[in-house]
Amino acid sequence: MNGAQALVAGLPRTAAIALDVSSGNSELESQIAAHDLVISLVPYVYHATIIKIAIKHRVNVVTTSYISDALRELDVPARQAGIVVLNEVGVDPGVDHSYAVKKIGEVHAKGGKVTPDERLPLIEAYRNILHLIAEHANNPLSFKFSWSPRGALLSQFNSARFLSENKEVDISNKELLGIAQPYYVKEGYDFVAYPNRNSIPFRKFYAIPEADTVIRGSLRYKGNPAFVKALIDLGWLDTEPKDWLEPGLTWAEVLQIAIGAETSTESALILRVQELCHFPTEAESERILNGLRWIGLFSTEQAIVRGSSLLDTLCAQLEKKMSYQRGERDLVMLQHKFVVEWQDGAKETYTSTLELYGDPNGYSAMAKSVGMTCSIAAQLLLDRHETFKTPGVLAPYRKEMCDPIRERLEQEGIKMVEKLVA
Repeated sequence: MNGAQALVAGLPRTAAIALDVSSGNSELESQIAAHDLVISLVPYVYHATIIKIAIKHRVNVVTTSYISDALRELDVPARQAGIVVLNEVGVDPGVDHSYAVKKIGEVHAKGGKVTPDERLPLIEAYRNILHLIAEHANNPLSFKFSWSPRGALLSQFNSARFLSENKEVDISNKELLGIAQPYYVKEGYDFVAYPNRNSIPFRKFYAIPEADTVIRGSLRYKGNPAFVKALIDLGWLDTEPKDWLEPGLTWAEVLQIAIGAETSTESALILRVQELCHFPTEAESERILNGLRWIGLFSTEQAIVRGSSLLDTLCAQLEKKMSYQRGERDLVMLQHKFVVEWQDGAKETYTSTLELYGDPNGYSAMAKSVGMTCSIAAQLLLDRHETFKTPGVLAPYRKEMCDPIRERLEQEGIKMVEKLVA
């Protein structure tokens, strides 16, 4: 609460309060009922609880999350209540929608179509890439956390579905990071990319029925997916409570039990890690083992046990070692890549790229890109903008919704730069 109170100090009509959003209690309900709009930035699993209360009291809601199945089930009740539940208005999703819809609309208006190109390997057909990282992320993950590591790590433990030459391709969450491939954005960055969640509905959402290859992906620095995959193989992303995971254990003892090593000595732990992870080369083995050592997972220090799960316990350590420090800044990198075929048969490749750095003495890039998009959407809703009056569970997939958000974002200096690259 101290941090929240400091944040709102001096702001008009603003107060910091503590609420439990997990149970739908009476205090939560009374607060929702007393306001004109709810902006829900809590973990997505709690959105449905909040929206159900908002429907009861006819209060509009804005979230930055994807529309989940639980939220889709609330579309009819929201329409019956006459409220708008506007979702996917952050950076990814959010900014990506605004510029994808813009470019696709321009192509269609000129008689073109979005199509794959045999000149591009599959990995370069990615439609949407996001990367968040500190310049100073000199750690095994090549990544730093401006929010809970839990969400960031679990986002890399999703399965994926996408379209490739009109065939649906499914990749399991345990296989996903193993297929990451190099992806070029611009000089100075060494990125790899891999598919992200279910891309298939976006052929319909973006109105590109002609596209037989549609992939939305995630972008990370080289080495990150392989390291996170090793953590997955070793069980560190397991969210289930463990009866044996109690304070007093060392990190080495926790790892020994988790992976079934013979002893907690470093040599025994390394042997078992190598058996479970199947590193492709000796150099890769050494890199990842050094990373595990850097995190402290082989050490005899007492583990920071949190929540009785391996994931939460690991996150406690990552927060200590991989949080942003004073003077560091983050980066949001977002790119679309479209291959366009014109009516005369000519093909061109276009990119739209957002390269946004945070301010070491101000807002992070993630705070600016997510927060500004969300606040613009909320203001449009409060202003009763014509496009945002239709009740129901919505996301900005149409030009009429995307344009006013994009135009206001550009006024705030958040803009994707379009370029003809081939």
